[in-house]
Amino acid sequence: MDRVRWNEYDAVLFDLDGVVTPTAEVHMRAWSSMFNDYLTSVGGQRPYTDEDYYAYVDGKPRYDGVRSFLRARGIEIPEGLPTDPPEEETVCGLGNRKNGYFNKVLAADGVDAYPGSRRLLDALRERGLPMAIVSSSQNAPVVLAAAGITDYFATVMHGGVAAERHLEGKPAPDTFLAAAADLGAGAARSVVLEDAISGVRAGVAGDFGLVIGVDRGAGAAALTDAGADIVVTDLAQLLPDDGAAR
Repeated sequence: MDRVRWNEYDAVLFDLDGVVTPTAEVHMRAWSSMFNDYLTSVGGQRPYTDEDYYAYVDGKPRYDGVRSFLRARGIEIPEGLPTDPPEEETVCGLGNRKNGYFNKVLAADGVDAYPGSRRLLDALRERGLPMAIVSSSQNAPVVLAAAGITDYFATVMHGGVAAERHLEGKPAPDTFLAAAADLGAGAARSVVLEDAISGVRAGVAGDFGLVIGVDRGAGAAALTDAGADIVVTDLAQLLPDDGAAR
């Protein structure tokens, strides 16, 4: 793999879950518990699997993930409102129900940044490169605080901020473009790091200078097919041999 020429870029935009922290696993467990409990109550449906996660949910805003999966199963329920309680059988209600599962797992297990990811964050901060988190999850600030890495990022573009600013979620490029602008950078001189197919597609759609796929389970071929310029399995692979950004 060719070394990244970090001096050619003005900003670095990280997805959070599965890129900086292993919370993608927490999300996967929460989605699985929520959907399988729901499908059991509906009846006549095969169980929700990890393949469903990658195909319909991974990287998307929460309600979009619910909507996409239910559509694939031929299940129609009301859209509802973001204020719907978790018990409500609406798209928003199920999304809010999943959030409850997520918070329980996070509170019980905690979270740390991947060691390789923290090494890259340290190196880029030493170089003075502005960094942002661009996550579909509204839980991003809680996860960053739990992992003790909030201070690395000049801006955090999470699902709640995107909704407030009326930005379309991934695979649209809107949240990445807005985060780059918040850092004072253009897309052509910004780097996107993503583990989700939808996120890689968002980076490509935004014409970013470099789109890096991080293979935490989606598959290197799938990330490359989605348009990733480089695919790695650990962010430490993006450091030069001396461990410092260049």
